[in-house]
Amino acid sequence: MPYRVVFHPEASKEFKEALHWYEKELSGLGFRFQESIENQLNNIVNNPLLYPKKRGNHREAIVETFPYLIVYKLLADEKIFFVSAIFHTSRNPKKKYRRVVPRRSK
Repeated sequence: MPYRVVFHPEASKEFKEALHWYEKELSGLGFRFQESIENQLNNIVNNPLLYPKKRGNHREAIVETFPYLIVYKLLADEKIFFVSAIFHTSRNPKKKYRRVVPRRSK
């Protein structure tokens, strides 16, 4: 069974803001950005261990064509990969790993 994708609320917000920004810059570019993100998410779902650990259990996957990384953690017991950031590479790299996985109530 493949991994399920769960976004941190801020990662979801980053994705939407970037998508809208690209679309505003050039019609159709937002769609290309979305397609690049989705392709990389599919790569992660199909092979979540492909990308190396960078800090602690965080992994990073480079987004094709756009200056973004998908920063994620695997929650193997739950078959989830948790996207903590859709990170623009010009930002302060220390901020990539600050978001935590929300605790699930039992």
